[in-house]
Amino acid sequence: MEELSYSIHLGSDKNRTNKAKEIAKTNPSGETSFSNNGIQNAKQLSRVNKHNLRDYDNNKEDIFVIYGTNNLYRDVQELYLQEFEDSRIEYNNKQTRTDRKIDNYFKHISDSNLWDLACELIVELGDMEFWTNKDETYRHKMIDVYNEQIKDLARIVPDFKIANAVVHFDETSPHLHIVGVPVSNNNTRGMKKQVAKSKIFTKQSLTAIQDSMRNCCIKSYNKFYGRTAELKHKQKGRNIDVNVKDMKNYKEFKKQYAKNRKKFDKTTENMMVIDNSSKEIKTMLDGLKPAKLNKNNKVISNEDIDKLAIKKLESIIFELTDSLGKKNIKEALDVMHNLIYSKEPIQKIFITLYNHFKKLYFVTLAQKENRDIIQVLNLKPNQTFLVNKYKMQAKYFKQRELEKILQELIDLDFYYKIGQIDIQVGLEAILCTYCS
Repeated sequence: MEELSYSIHLGSDKNRTNKAKEIAKTNPSGETSFSNNGIQNAKQLSRVNKHNLRDYDNNKEDIFVIYGTNNLYRDVQELYLQEFEDSRIEYNNKQTRTDRKIDNYFKHISDSNLWDLACELIVELGDMEFWTNKDETYRHKMIDVYNEQIKDLARIVPDFKIANAVVHFDETSPHLHIVGVPVSNNNTRGMKKQVAKSKIFTKQSLTAIQDSMRNCCIKSYNKFYGRTAELKHKQKGRNIDVNVKDMKNYKEFKKQYAKNRKKFDKTTENMMVIDNSSKEIKTMLDGLKPAKLNKNNKVISNEDIDKLAIKKLESIIFELTDSLGKKNIKEALDVMHNLIYSKEPIQKIFITLYNHFKKLYFVTLAQKENRDIIQVLNLKPNQTFLVNKYKMQAKYFKQRELEKILQELIDLDFYYKIGQIDIQVGLEAILCTYCS
C-alpha cells in the first residue's frame, strides 16, 4: 500500500521586527499560537512575491500560478480593496476627527506593528523521498490535486480570503504556496470588517484545518492518479511554526560556522578573481575547439555531457562523505563550497547527498542481514567496484547516526520550504554537527 506524508502549515517570516514579536507574544486574545508566522508588512510581502514567483532569477519554467496572477503583491492589494473598502468608508464617515480616519487600509495595516498584513499557507503531499524518482509528467499531475486543495480550503476556512496560489516544481517535492488574508466580520470596535489572523488561526483551528485538508488531499490524489494510497500518520508539530533557532544543534553549529565564515569568504573572493580572469580565455579557446567526438566519431550531445556531470557530482559527494567520516570539517565544507562555486545547483547537491547517505544506510542494513549489496543498491554488473567504496564509507557511521543524518536532511527540506532556513546554511549545519 502506497503511503504519503502530508503537511499544511502557516509559513513564518524570520525577518519580523523584535517589536512586533513582543507585541504578538502579549496578544490580548491569548489564542494566537504563534508570535512570528505572518507576513507583517508590504516589504515582507514583496519578499514573498519574489520567492513564490521566482522574480529573482527569472526561473519560472517550473512555477505554476493556479490562483491569482503573476503579481502576488498586487493580488493582495486588490483583495484588500475588495474586502475592506466599503467598511473603511463606513468607518471614516462616523469619525469626527480627521486624524482617526483611515486613508488606505492596506498601508494602515502595513505601517502598524499590531497586525499582520497577510498569511501564507504551505501545502505538501509526499516527502522528498517519495518524489525523488518521479518523472515530470507524474509530478505535474499535482496541479489538479492542489487546485482541489484551493477549493477545499475556501470551503473549510471561508474567512481566509485567498489572494494568490502557486505550485513549485523546481525543488525536491511539488508543493503549494497559498497567500491570503484572514478576515473578521461584525467587529464592534474600529472598522466593521478587519484583518484578524489571531481570530481565524488558533491552535485549535489549525489542528482542525489540517485534519480536514489532509483527508481531502489524499482523496484528490487517488482520484487524479487512479491510486488507492493512504496517508502516513500525522507528524507531531508539523502543523505549527518552528523557529529556526529552536532547531536541534543550531546554536552549536552557528558558532562553528561563524569561525569558518571568514576563511570561506576569502576563498570565494580568490576564486572569483580566478574565475573572472579565465572567462575571456575560455571564450577564446571555445572558438578554437573542434566538435566533441566520441570513439565512434559521433558528436557528443549536451545530454551526454549532462550524464557525465551527474557522474562527476556523485564522485565529489564520495569525497565529501569521506571528509565527514574522517571528522574533517574544513575539508567537507571546502568540497561543498567548491561545488557551489562551480555553479552546481544547491538543490542538486542536496538530493545527491541525501541519496548517497540512503545508500550507505542500505549497505549497513544489508551487511547486518547478510544480503547481496549489489542487489540491494540495484547496481549494474559493471559497478561492483562501488560496493567496496560504499562499504568503506559505511564504516565511518553507526546505523543510528545514518538514520539521524537522513532525518535531518528530510527536516532541512521541510524547513527550507517554509522559509525557516537557507538550504546552504542548513547543509553546513549538518556537516558541522557530524564533524564535531
